[in-house]
Amino acid sequence: MGDALFLTLLVGTLLVLALAAYALYVWRKVWQQRKQLENHQQEVASKLAGDLKILCGSLLDEQMPWIEGCIRLKVILEHYNFELSHDEAYSVFQEVFFATEHIPTHEAWKALDKAERRKHEETFAVLEEQYRTRSFTAARQLLTQLGEPARAGAGATVQAWSPAGKDEPAKHTLH
Repeated sequence: MGDALFLTLLVGTLLVLALAAYALYVWRKVWQQRKQLENHQQEVASKLAGDLKILCGSLLDEQMPWIEGCIRLKVILEHYNFELSHDEAYSVFQEVFFATEHIPTHEAWKALDKAERRKHEETFAVLEEQYRTRSFTAARQLLTQLGEPARAGAGATVQAWSPAGKDEPAKHTLH
């Protein structure tokens, strides 16, 4: 009976050691995957922060249509940090987005007749007049929050856009 007990304890001990080794192996894989996920999330956050800096700068320097800049900032900011995107300081981007989400884009915009396009362009002008100052303030604040130096005065002196004359092509559209 002594040999049987010894053999049972030996087999049990070996089994426990084998299971412990396997558990350690599995946990190391989990830790490695967590580290890879953290690294990937940091890379994505860094890329999105860079995209936000570019978009804010482009909006403030008027390198893109105002409406497009606000919409793009809303979308990228939500991917960067959903809670931050709904902060009161950046709500202007949400407001512009929701005020324009019904307006056709891309090919659907091109398919609109001129009268309907003009109607939407007038909406763009009203929205820009209403939200321009807040959007520039929000863009500056976002740049500061992302670690960029303040851009005092950028875009502050430019008149709000208005629809083009009858013979001029439309300047700011969503297509």
